[in-house]
Amino acid sequence: MRMELYKYTLLTIGAIIQGVSMALFLFPHGIPSGGAAGIAILLNYWIDIPLGAALWLANFTLLSLAIYWFGYRWTLRTTYSVTVTSYTVHFLELYVHLPHINLLFDLILGGLVFGIGVGILIRFGASSGGMVIPSLIIASIKKVSPGKVMFWLNMTIFIITASIIEWKIVFYAIFCQWLSTQVIDFVYRLNLRYILNMLRVF
Repeated sequence: MRMELYKYTLLTIGAIIQGVSMALFLFPHGIPSGGAAGIAILLNYWIDIPLGAALWLANFTLLSLAIYWFGYRWTLRTTYSVTVTSYTVHFLELYVHLPHINLLFDLILGGLVFGIGVGILIRFGASSGGMVIPSLIIASIKKVSPGKVMFWLNMTIFIITASIIEWKIVFYAIFCQWLSTQVIDFVYRLNLRYILNMLRVF
């Protein structure tokens, strides 16, 4: 019970960090952090659904596929994480407004913060939802690399989003994906026990 509470505490932190990156740095420029975020931006653009609600709707639709393939525990953790992220985006969209002076600064900071949040989620038994789910399903059926499947699914959504809103978005989205992936890998491999022991020394 204590271990599960510990995991959900860290999932909450990771999900909030992910939501902060989307709401404060990426979404104000229309930059999707991934496929589900791209769908959320399109739903917001087409039918004026709040970004937080659109993000949750896109992810929830995909999560309905996950129960059969990945089991209830993984799906429950991911659903919880997606809900916290969506609520964070909705709250910040309503109450926090930052001056966005430099797009490159927001893009780099957004990619770094997003990578930290998703890295925490993956490390503690969940995911950020989105195209991770259909990518893993398609990869298991077709016996191909899930990374390649996710790349092409995300690219398709990025191109659609860019063609409707602005073409520059596809390049920003690809850079954000690359940067956040590097951070996700770093966080996933981080030796937390070693760092905690070092902190105790000081």
